[in-house]
Amino acid sequence: MAGELRTEHIGQRVVLKGWVDGHRDLGSLIFFEVRDRSGKIQCVLPELKNDEKDAIDSKRQSYEVARKLRNEFVVCVLGVVCERSNKNPKIPTGDVEVLIEKIEILNASEVPPFEVKEDTNANEDLRLKYRYLDLRRPSLQKNLAVRHKIVKSIRDYFDARGFFEIETPILMKATPEGARDFLVPSRLNPGTFYALPQSPQLYKQVLMIAGFDRYFQIARCFRDENLRADRQPEFTQLDVEMSFPNEDMVYDIMENCLARVWADIGLKLPSPFLQLSYHEAMSRFGTDKPDLRYGLEIQTLTEMVRDKTDFKVFTDVLEKRLGVIGAVVAPGGAMWSRKQLDTLTDLANVYGAGGLVWIKVTGEGYDSSAKKFLSDDLLRDIRSVCGAREGDLILVVSHPKWERAYTILGALRIELAKRLELLKGKEFDFAPAWITNFPMFEEDEDTGTFTFKHHPFTSPDPRDWARRGDGLQHVRARAYDIVVNGYELGSGSIRIHDRKMQEEVFDLLGLTKEQQIEKFSFILDAFQYGAPPHGGMALGIDRIVMLCVGTDNIRDVIAFPKTTSMQNLMDGSPSVIEEKQLAELKIQLIESK
Repeated sequence: MAGELRTEHIGQRVVLKGWVDGHRDLGSLIFFEVRDRSGKIQCVLPELKNDEKDAIDSKRQSYEVARKLRNEFVVCVLGVVCERSNKNPKIPTGDVEVLIEKIEILNASEVPPFEVKEDTNANEDLRLKYRYLDLRRPSLQKNLAVRHKIVKSIRDYFDARGFFEIETPILMKATPEGARDFLVPSRLNPGTFYALPQSPQLYKQVLMIAGFDRYFQIARCFRDENLRADRQPEFTQLDVEMSFPNEDMVYDIMENCLARVWADIGLKLPSPFLQLSYHEAMSRFGTDKPDLRYGLEIQTLTEMVRDKTDFKVFTDVLEKRLGVIGAVVAPGGAMWSRKQLDTLTDLANVYGAGGLVWIKVTGEGYDSSAKKFLSDDLLRDIRSVCGAREGDLILVVSHPKWERAYTILGALRIELAKRLELLKGKEFDFAPAWITNFPMFEEDEDTGTFTFKHHPFTSPDPRDWARRGDGLQHVRARAYDIVVNGYELGSGSIRIHDRKMQEEVFDLLGLTKEQQIEKFSFILDAFQYGAPPHGGMALGIDRIVMLCVGTDNIRDVIAFPKTTSMQNLMDGSPSVIEEKQLAELKIQLIESK
């Protein structure tokens, strides 16, 4: 391989096959580099000399071939490894070069639509259209090599611990799991559809009922939802399930798995993971997937402010049982302009705030957007609770619903970290945590109805389930997430294994008995035949690779990704289907209004 040659290979005759990467014709001397997935090496055609009469014809022929070369031509080179006179420390093969004896063009190339190089300035849509060219770039090849190593490490880890890898169906029954299904029409059963799995959730529970005890799968999953930088419509997850576990057993298995993965690719993941309850994560960091590589923790001011101001913005919130007043501090932010503060207010409003109170701590005292409503004593108390110093900026948010208040503060915390460049140089610092004790149900802010926080097969905390009549908002789930550096890497739970409890959860979610039977009869029936207690977890492989290679774009770690409009620009999918094929499926298209 081109990238493997070193000084110990000097004197050896080698055959290289790869792509031309750079070409220089100096007349009597021609240089070019041969690139394959292992790297690249310089190849050189020596000067023609009259005293080499026996070799001159073959060399002249090699020169004629070499002068036809252009970037991305596929070539075969026969030559001898020599020490390089002008060494190149920027590449691993920079101490040697190949003195060419013979060269053959295996395939020519058109001029590429963009230059295949690491620092290309081609826009992403163009690179996705010609993905096979983009994938020749070393960084993307490295990303996919790391992905391969991660998946192999996972398989080796679970195999050594007695887990069976078992495949579950891709064509399955549509069930509500929180996102829209991709549907596949059945030709043999007109009018009926399969769904592509959002996850193998029910099948892995059935495998536990079937007695397999320990299962894992590198599973392909599909969700028809809006895309973003860390989400694709089809993705890969590590799916794990065990019989007779408690939460600590799951934590131990999954923590050690991730620590092994990180170690196998030369990185370190701190262990044991920090454990935070959902409420603690929200009240300290404003999100259930906090980035713990920096501070800027949220401070709750609710009780401290009570009875100390008649500021209506605060008093209206204090009247609400779940109302919260909180703050986050920007070190050195007192120097920021009014325009910079207005953009923070706009951000807070996007997340549901009715405004933002800012307080600058200066050498002369305090400057605030609400100074006429807040006494100096109260401003001093706020500064003290927040631990703000002279030159700092305090941002205060109030909202009648506690989760919304902390979500707004969490968004501000993330924005402050970007402005203050707190993550600069920390791409390969990792701060993992377990988030535990999630609410089992969440209330729709508009309708007041409840839905599941994770999925409807999550077991409730027995202590809370016994008093569910006091309100569903008080019921916690035996659910847990792994978060690393602001990303949710995975989610799991101890599952319901009792039919009666599962039916009651469905009842609380508003599913009729008919709907329960129609959608979930197979799992409900299975619960009646000795279903063991079971639980597990799923981890996003794509996000794991993202973290391990230091990118924030999921498309950088997937061979053939889709755009944010869910298109594959290379193959042109999704595409129009011919009328004949639609007719076979008994499908008729209607124009959208």
